[in-house]
Amino acid sequence: MKTLFKKYGISFSCIFIILFSILPYFVQAESSEITTYSPSCLLMESSTGKVIYEKNAYTRMYPASTTKIMTAILVLENGNLTDVVTVSENAVLSIPDGYSTAKLQIGEQLTVDQLLHALLIPSANDAAVALAEYIAGSVDSFSAMMNTKASEIGCKDTHFINPNGVHDENHYSTAYDLALMGKYAMQNPTFRSIVSTTQFSLPITNKYLSSDRVFHNTNELLSTSFQSTKQNYYYPSCTGIKTGYTDSAKNCIVASAKKDDIELIAVVLGGETLDNGLSGRYLDCQTLFNYGFQNYSFRTILEKSELVQQLEIKNATKETKNLNVIAENDISAFMKNDQSLETLAPTISFSVTSAPISKSSVVGTISYTVDGETFSTNLLAASDVTISKTMENTLKIVTAIFILILVFFIILPKKNNKSRHS
Repeated sequence: MKTLFKKYGISFSCIFIILFSILPYFVQAESSEITTYSPSCLLMESSTGKVIYEKNAYTRMYPASTTKIMTAILVLENGNLTDVVTVSENAVLSIPDGYSTAKLQIGEQLTVDQLLHALLIPSANDAAVALAEYIAGSVDSFSAMMNTKASEIGCKDTHFINPNGVHDENHYSTAYDLALMGKYAMQNPTFRSIVSTTQFSLPITNKYLSSDRVFHNTNELLSTSFQSTKQNYYYPSCTGIKTGYTDSAKNCIVASAKKDDIELIAVVLGGETLDNGLSGRYLDCQTLFNYGFQNYSFRTILEKSELVQQLEIKNATKETKNLNVIAENDISAFMKNDQSLETLAPTISFSVTSAPISKSSVVGTISYTVDGETFSTNLLAASDVTISKTMENTLKIVTAIFILILVFFIILPKKNNKSRHS
């Protein structure tokens, strides 16, 4: 970026004000650049939480098995992967017909790690109940933990009744809240590893004497060999996360994809099969990911050590009074590729404006606001600033006079006291 001017002209300020005032229209137009089929969608950049695209993303929807993201979060944070869980009767018999299971058996013993794989890869509802009971003793107690955790990570329109997403009128979330859960969960390396796994097998156990429990990840974005009759939805950059389906929720997904230093999270809720037989859920994810990767990136607004401006320092020598002020660190923001950096006017404030000043000391701050978010760094002195001899001598004289006055007022009362007592 070009060196910033010391002062900004009135014409530049006017241009910035005009651009700022019409920014909402550009933001609205942005949503019309792509078409999504599903009623509720969202695209978020994972590291910053910046929402790139949203459609009804704050509307309460049924999350189906995307619920299991929160279940896995609590298990990973409160359990031990090597612990052995004994599958209860409730875990096996409480799952309604038509819902996916891992064919767990009453009394079967499996590790937490095995159950987490069953939870997240084939979306086993029985594994969800077994894990909930392992962590909290009951489904109700675990659901209370889920709601507390959701609130902690910023979810405002989420309420869980169970750990698996089996349909309940009072079990709901939003695309935005589910994106927050996905963002949070993907920071855990174990979770990240499991949700990117395409195939998993449960072993022979004390209650299941066959090795035929081989499961494929329900997320078709992950696999080139998924058996789809219409289309292969494989997305090479996909890194997870979780699908869901019930008759009421329709097709749901919280998906992630990573290219270079950018990881995006897409949430699609209420998706249906299109008239041509293709999955609206997966097509929406591909559209959202392509849009994000093609149109957004991390861009450097200000570089480390870049000259910001030259500041005239008070009480400095003639040789050092013109101080170059530089940026302590880069300022980067995730933003649209076609957004002009020249329209971004910085806010600059100085905390030190008089000599002496040491090289590399902090003299102020600079900040930029991008899409409502502020990015800042300190401003440093590029060189030493020496106080002028005249000012230095003046300060010495003033200091000496102050000391003399102080001494005078200390000594005088003592003399007066002696006079009174003599």
